[in-house]
Amino acid sequence: MTHYYLIAPTVVVRAQDEAFTYSAGQTLAIGALVRISVGKKIVNGVVMREVTKPSFATKPIIEVVINNNWPQPLLKLARWLSDYYATHYATVLQTMLPAGLHKTRRSPQKASTHPIRKRTQIILNNAQKNALKVINDAQKGTILLHGVTGSGKTQVYIEAAKTQAQAGKSTIILVPEIALTPQLTAEFANHFTNLIVTHSGLTEAQRHMAWVNVLQTDEPIVVIGPRSALFLPVKTLGLIVVDECHEPSYKQEQAPRYSALRAATMLANFHQHCRVVLGSATPSVTDYYIAERTKSPIIRLDKSALATQPVVAEVIDLKSRDNFRKHRFLSDALLKDIETTLSEKRQTLIFHNRRGTAPTTICDHCGWMAECPTCFLPLTLHADAHNLRCHACGFTMPVPPSCPVCHEPTILFKGIGTKLIETELIKLFPKARIARFDADTAPGQAVHNRYQELYDGTIDILIGTQMLAKGLDLPNLQLVGVVQADSGLVLPDYQSEERVFQLLYQVMGRVGRNTLPGKVIVQTFQPTHPTILAAISRDYPLFYATELERRTARNFPPFCYLLKLTCSYKTEQGAINASRQLATALCKQPQLEILGPTPAFYERLGGTYRWQLLVKSKKRADLLAIAKAMPNGWHVDIDPASIL
Repeated sequence: MTHYYLIAPTVVVRAQDEAFTYSAGQTLAIGALVRISVGKKIVNGVVMREVTKPSFATKPIIEVVINNNWPQPLLKLARWLSDYYATHYATVLQTMLPAGLHKTRRSPQKASTHPIRKRTQIILNNAQKNALKVINDAQKGTILLHGVTGSGKTQVYIEAAKTQAQAGKSTIILVPEIALTPQLTAEFANHFTNLIVTHSGLTEAQRHMAWVNVLQTDEPIVVIGPRSALFLPVKTLGLIVVDECHEPSYKQEQAPRYSALRAATMLANFHQHCRVVLGSATPSVTDYYIAERTKSPIIRLDKSALATQPVVAEVIDLKSRDNFRKHRFLSDALLKDIETTLSEKRQTLIFHNRRGTAPTTICDHCGWMAECPTCFLPLTLHADAHNLRCHACGFTMPVPPSCPVCHEPTILFKGIGTKLIETELIKLFPKARIARFDADTAPGQAVHNRYQELYDGTIDILIGTQMLAKGLDLPNLQLVGVVQADSGLVLPDYQSEERVFQLLYQVMGRVGRNTLPGKVIVQTFQPTHPTILAAISRDYPLFYATELERRTARNFPPFCYLLKLTCSYKTEQGAINASRQLATALCKQPQLEILGPTPAFYERLGGTYRWQLLVKSKKRADLLAIAKAMPNGWHVDIDPASIL
């Protein structure tokens, strides 16, 4: 008997069509994954529903890849993502399904091993017990867990996951990036045997096998991974945890440009009796405001889970050269404390949120500056490779021995990057074991690869960018040095102060998490800036109130919705004309507030000129209608994580 099914391919065939009718000689489950022909291509597709025999000829399904039910909550989530973020359904499916789904894979030869943590016998304090009770008592909905660094949020997650496992339900733990997966995996491996870990560091085959393992199991599992872990086919879900929920990496920058926080909330709604926990020491102003307005539970863990000594914070004014007699950008106080920490066989973390050796290369004679020929951005020196590199498009060129304009040998390298800090610390402390962690770190040497070394304390000095500020628990860490705390304040984004507060608060929270005395040295050009002072004093309520007042005055989220529209043209005039025409059309709608058109923050990328508009509205539906009507050539980002 021939059956007919409406099947959604995972590639865009026509902008106005999502699914097409195919025939099959067998009964297929809704959500089955199949191979179909689209033109001359063979692609994956998802069975949407069975239909009656059409009046036109149909192609047959080529192959049934998986006839198991793709969980209905995920099908509903796919539809919601497509509608909520104005994205073609095929693009959503391509994002949610693993690559190479139709390929035959070999079973792994050896079982995966997890990092080791020494902490196994944990007794919850009263605040943690109360937090656990609120989570377990909630049948559905979103709970904000606002706990200071070191307050034991992870242990609350573990106990909540245990409760779900006893009820036969699974848990998904989201982390903002791959660097945090080993730490959480090590903690959970002490309590759970059915762990599934997925992240971008795995091969395509490993991610595929993890997906299949989740689909085929009927046992409660714990999934740990970044935002894409939401899309693993978990059948019965009882808990989703979004750890470090303030991180902007939870917003995907390619279509569908979804927020993992919003997607997690909807996925939980599509399951029965599933709750979401958003955990952070520095929750975003928008999320905190929404929780207050909707009267969602807000759990506060105000104290460290362990009996700890107070962390000493010292602020160093970068403008005062008296503080820098021994080195030009590492203060005398910081160098002295690094030496003391090394003598006590403890760890030091040096934080600076700029990679490379020097961000600016300039001629001291004529003023020539090295710029990317396609992006017009300053090229960053990477002294270890002896080249200049564009961090936007990847263009590289050798370091010129003399100025290409005036031919004088007066090339100077200005600014500080993590590679320069590493070079200088190796000179100053030649016996110390030093490691740098940033986007330029060699394959196999990243945080998740060397986590056990970090945890055991075999690395003396850690140098890195924001990836070291995110939730790492390092029991041997005693000193944190921030090279320049205020560098992010100059960025033209309404969230720049919030980002600086979160980064500084989080990196300071890496010390003071155990019985060791901890110290933080913060170097800054603006030692009296309110954001810097609030972060150093760990005063989230003060920052929240101040930032909310600023957002109210300037009409930014959470008091409006945002839509960022960016066009790219080969000529600058083309980008200007297109953006002005759109702005003129949008200004006819009085309910909208239009900012721009202006050049994008990265005005040139890949040889194109980019201009943008920022549209504000009190109603998200207004922005969604605009997003759906945008012509080709425009990049549409509703609820952008950044306006840069």
